[in-house]
Amino acid sequence: MLKGAQVLVTRPVHQAENLSSLIAEQGGIAIRFPTLAIVALDDCSEIQKTLARLANYQWLVFISANAVTMHGNHSDSDKIKRFKSVRIAAIGNATAKALVNAGWSVDLVADSGFNSEALLVMPEWQQITGQRFLIIRGQGGREKLATVLQSRGATVDYLDVYKRIMPESDCSQVNALLEQDKLDVITITSGEALQNLLVMLEKCFHERLFDIPLVVVSNRIRQIATEIGFKRIAVTHSPSDSAILETVIMCVTGGIA
Repeated sequence: MLKGAQVLVTRPVHQAENLSSLIAEQGGIAIRFPTLAIVALDDCSEIQKTLARLANYQWLVFISANAVTMHGNHSDSDKIKRFKSVRIAAIGNATAKALVNAGWSVDLVADSGFNSEALLVMPEWQQITGQRFLIIRGQGGREKLATVLQSRGATVDYLDVYKRIMPESDCSQVNALLEQDKLDVITITSGEALQNLLVMLEKCFHERLFDIPLVVVSNRIRQIATEIGFKRIAVTHSPSDSAILETVIMCVTGGIA
């Protein structure tokens, strides 16, 4: 269906393979160009201190699959499973799946949706006065979840288990495709990845980027892209690789102006 279309895949290296394979299966060419890298924190002492106090919390909230993976590098999951009072919440099905694969039981995941807002409407989180939440995430994540939980009377702490950095990537292939107008679709899964893309590529190519169909996974990212100057933006119905592929196909077959 993609008939040789060249699709820029900007996911971190360890998350790019599945989407790239799906694109290839549909006859497209995946151009791997990671604009984010997930790495360990320089100082892990605070992580260990927080993990020693897990019995103080009623809820552990995992923000992403990366949070599950990087948290697992520091924790004794068997010890955590013995804390019967601690319940596990996941934002999105991908995070829930990562927890299950790691041997955890997931007590709460949104019925529909894949962001903080979807979890906040769940009935289990409406009456939470006096409860303590630990949000496990990457450094510098969004604050909305904690703000709303606190407004409902909960106490909220963060456990940052990784950080995002801009990787050093060879831009020559992408530059050549832009010069020849042969890049057909760009896929982006976070606002930070989009900002990094612009920094990593020379400014002389930005106007060409803005004319290429851009596939994003949320309305929040679409708003960022619009403000930057992108003109042809399509939002997927979920952040899954299959949903991204579906939207890429729509762009290539003429479904976006």
